[in-house]
Amino acid sequence: MNLNSSPPDETTLTERISVLLPLPLTGAYDYAVPPGMTLSPGDFVTVPLGPRERTGVVWGAGDGDIAAGRLKPVVDLLPAPPLSDEHRRFIDRVAAYTVSPPGAVLRMAMSVPEALQPPRAVTYFSGAPLPQGLKLTDARKRVLAAVADGSRFQAADLARKAGVSSAVIKGLVVAGALRREDVTPTGSRDPGFAYTSAELSPDQASAAGVLRDHVGAGYSTTLLEGVTGSGKTEVYFDAIAAALDAGRQCLVLLPEIALSAQWLNRFEDRFGVAPACWHSDVRRPEKRQLWRQVAEGGPAVVVGARSALFLPFQDLGLIVVDEEHDGSFKQEDGVSYHARDMAVLRGHLAGCPVVLASATPSLETQANVEAGRYGHVMLPDRHAGAAMPKIALVDLRRDPPPPQHWLSPVVQAGIARALDAGDQVMLFLNRRGYAPLTLCRTCGHRYGCPQCSAWLVDHRLAGRIVCHHCGHAEPRPRRCQVCDDEDALVACGPGVERLAEEVQTLFPDAELALMTSDTVRGADAAAALVGRVEAQEVDILIGTQMMAKGHHFPQLTLVVVVDADLGFAGADPRAAERTWQMLSQVGGRAGRGERPGHVLLQTYLAEQPVLKALAEGNVDAFLDGELEARSIQGLPPFGRLASLIVSGRDQARVQAACRNLLRTAPRLTDVSILGPAPAVMAILRGHHRQRFLVKAAREVNVQAVITDWLGAAKSPSGVTIKVDIDPLSFY
Repeated sequence: MNLNSSPPDETTLTERISVLLPLPLTGAYDYAVPPGMTLSPGDFVTVPLGPRERTGVVWGAGDGDIAAGRLKPVVDLLPAPPLSDEHRRFIDRVAAYTVSPPGAVLRMAMSVPEALQPPRAVTYFSGAPLPQGLKLTDARKRVLAAVADGSRFQAADLARKAGVSSAVIKGLVVAGALRREDVTPTGSRDPGFAYTSAELSPDQASAAGVLRDHVGAGYSTTLLEGVTGSGKTEVYFDAIAAALDAGRQCLVLLPEIALSAQWLNRFEDRFGVAPACWHSDVRRPEKRQLWRQVAEGGPAVVVGARSALFLPFQDLGLIVVDEEHDGSFKQEDGVSYHARDMAVLRGHLAGCPVVLASATPSLETQANVEAGRYGHVMLPDRHAGAAMPKIALVDLRRDPPPPQHWLSPVVQAGIARALDAGDQVMLFLNRRGYAPLTLCRTCGHRYGCPQCSAWLVDHRLAGRIVCHHCGHAEPRPRRCQVCDDEDALVACGPGVERLAEEVQTLFPDAELALMTSDTVRGADAAAALVGRVEAQEVDILIGTQMMAKGHHFPQLTLVVVVDADLGFAGADPRAAERTWQMLSQVGGRAGRGERPGHVLLQTYLAEQPVLKALAEGNVDAFLDGELEARSIQGLPPFGRLASLIVSGRDQARVQAACRNLLRTAPRLTDVSILGPAPAVMAILRGHHRQRFLVKAAREVNVQAVITDWLGAAKSPSGVTIKVDIDPLSFY
């Protein structure tokens, strides 16, 4: 990333301005400033665009190419805090890096347009003296119990907490048993933080000291590396406390914030209050309030998903990217960006430290450490003396499971021992549903998605077969739609639902729970399931990769990876790295308490270097070999990759666009153009897809190469060309 940029002119603009609109347009448009209106860069304004009015941001002075008399005037100046110089530069730089229209990036920063209006008062309800003669039903008693400690709630929250309808709340208000209070939200930074530091080990204290020293000392990026269970969270909590002491705002990015109930509880234990949360499950009114508060200088700590990076912070003092290796930080729809890399950029522009935390840091981050661009602090041991789990390979060629079963006898025996000892077990299979394919044994028909090059996944609990790419769903068939044979349809392969069926048969007395995005929907459901596991109400937890997101279950001693080979499928150049990260993270859930942990990896590929390295405890040698192979091949982090996906509903038009691109493809030293070739997902949501892959030396400005290339090629109408710089997926 090029981190050199000059800020736009901050002078007051009185004649003509350029306005950037949150639309995928080529750039900002010029408008006239009406008499009596004074505007500055960053102001939110309403302007005419064709027959409609749009809200945009003043980006600077107009370029003067259009005569002043032909310019349309600004309609209105909105009563919102202006977008800061730092934030506008960030939007421009993200757009340039991702080869995206700046307006498309601005749209992410203006994700809550209603927040541009003054905040409305929020109505809260709290307890009041009970009127004489009030009839107390069971529902009313639950409501009054919820506010008995002096707490106040919005009506919907109070109804949800008490398990009653809104009519019960209204009735108590009318009766005078609930007090109503209208509060206008403010951007206060101090909700009452009272930080209580945990008892840190010498290694933790040393790492925390390094991170604290970076707060207030300008930009830096530091990798906080530590084995699973080493207490990385407690270490960067100390840095957050230092930023709060300095009166600065903090941003923490988590890969699955909606599923991070344990993290949120730990934060509240340490700081006395909960942080502000930003993710897809947050309700629209709460997002409106939070966006406005952040723009006004508060709240002090926001924890969120990748989109929180585009909130209008005024005074960032620290950015933390937890589990920085996690692939969910990469956005692939719309503007393709990696939140980890853009967090580093935002920290540089804001002049604040960035902490990247992981037990399995990406090779890109490790290369930046080796090159001296990032600092590095290490936590080599688990907290409180806990030992790392022992990892063993279960070679399914020697110890296969019985026919139509998926657990080896070795694994079955290990589960039985753990349950007999009163321990908990986790079974990991990164495949949702019951089975990945349904076929007819009579005619061989396979059920595929009508809109994608993908098989329909059997979701037996929901009674549907579903495409995991476009969402298409239909009822589970009872007979073959081709030959009409009944009882000829068979499920091929296991998903977590089928695995649970087998486990329930093998261990009928064990309490099972499924943890997948199909069975755990939203933060409340995730928190409830985590609470059940913590309370030891679950003996065997079965699920997908969402189980690897930092959960801490002290009684869980055995982790079984049912299919350790799954990550090797396809042509992903990061397959070995991702497999190491996933298996290390999942296995790291075992043995985090007093009892030792064990991990069993079922595999047909026991000779794979990454699996041997995990079993032998020689991961450093594997990573060195992986880096050497990448260096020889010129792959990231030693080279650059960019992907161009050409798509459209008309296959002939897509192919014509590819021919145009091929004719105008750059012919440069240190740049290779591979393709076009059908994408792995050749049809997605009804669109035919072809892929080009740009491979270049590290020093090549890939963005400039692609911009020039696209500018020289003409594409037929109805064809879209999507650019992905530093792609992580190759479907």
